[in-house]
Amino acid sequence: MGYLNNGQWIDQWYDTTATKGAFKREKSQFRHTIKQSNDIFKPEKDRYHLYVSYACPWAHRTLIFRQLKQLESIISVSVVEPIMLEHGWVFSKTYPDHLYNNTYLYQLYKTSNPTYVGRVTVPILWDKQTKQIVNNESEDIIRLFNTAFNHITNNTTDYYPKHLQQKIDKINQLVYHKINNGVYKAGFATTQDSYNQAVTELFNALDQLEIQLQEQPYLTGNQITEADWRLFTTLIRFDAVYVGHFKCNLKRLIDYPNLHTYCKKLLNHNAIQSTTFMDHIKTHYYKSHPTINPTGVVPLGPTTI
Repeated sequence: MGYLNNGQWIDQWYDTTATKGAFKREKSQFRHTIKQSNDIFKPEKDRYHLYVSYACPWAHRTLIFRQLKQLESIISVSVVEPIMLEHGWVFSKTYPDHLYNNTYLYQLYKTSNPTYVGRVTVPILWDKQTKQIVNNESEDIIRLFNTAFNHITNNTTDYYPKHLQQKIDKINQLVYHKINNGVYKAGFATTQDSYNQAVTELFNALDQLEIQLQEQPYLTGNQITEADWRLFTTLIRFDAVYVGHFKCNLKRLIDYPNLHTYCKKLLNHNAIQSTTFMDHIKTHYYKSHPTINPTGVVPLGPTTI
């Protein structure tokens, strides 16, 4: 996972020396919105393009919302190769850049901002009209997909309803810091203390949600919301990747009866299974992190959740 420094690609893994071995995620820098009243980015059919990795849980969120909100014919997609090495995310003949035939994802960042300094991540919501990145923060992109194109699709299902927003925001805070990012804090930690803290916080949060799901089918009650999909993309990867590769092995997802049932229910909701590519997920993690898995051997199991 390298980064750009004023247009120059630098192949460098995360440096945890300044954080005493703790992994710290860089904030997304492109945070534009799409709305009718916007002077630049207006919601229009065939104007926007989504760049994703099938392996990445953050990008997976956006694919889910693209499908839930029936945006498949509105927003086109390019997928990167699952393995990410010295050049970061890359395209290929099998997984091409459908817009510009780029070889490397970082070329898009350079096109959008030639002096960009930072990590090159997915997802990217790209504007074909102005040839720039609209947004590279999954939290923002799923909110845009939730409402911005409703007048085009006539799909008004709301996954961030006003009456639940306070509850959703509270759950999102827990899930992001302790679970979504928590598995990375554990997996990318380079000291025992940092790892111990991350894993403890992760499983305390999972224990809390397991109890919560005894009383209700979804995180906020009887209604599926954004909060559920944000948790789902970590849960679906948990036993296949995070238990072994990221050393999050105090328990498996299958050891949590409520969370396991909940995850399977979400997977089978509205054909969401079609957005889930376990081959990409396992190949990416086990082959892209030589500091963690230097042999690059990909485990055969588990094949199901």
